[in-house]
Amino acid sequence: MADEPHRITFLAKTFSAAALEFHRGRMSDRGYRMEGRIEPTVFQMIDDEGKTTPAFDGEPLFTVTFVKRED
Repeated sequence: MADEPHRITFLAKTFSAAALEFHRGRMSDRGYRMEGRIEPTVFQMIDDEGKTTPAFDGEPLFTVTFVKRED
């Protein structure tokens, strides 16, 4: 577990899939807690010149972020 990242963000097409990841991925057992809320998010890619384009065809995805607990 020591080599796992400090933050992990999952993207899901449904709220339920994002919400279930805490249990399915055994995130608590791996030392993570959920940060913030599960919300639909639209992603944009930005290039070196500052031009933006929609990621994932502009489709909103639900995001859930887990951070390592400070024990």
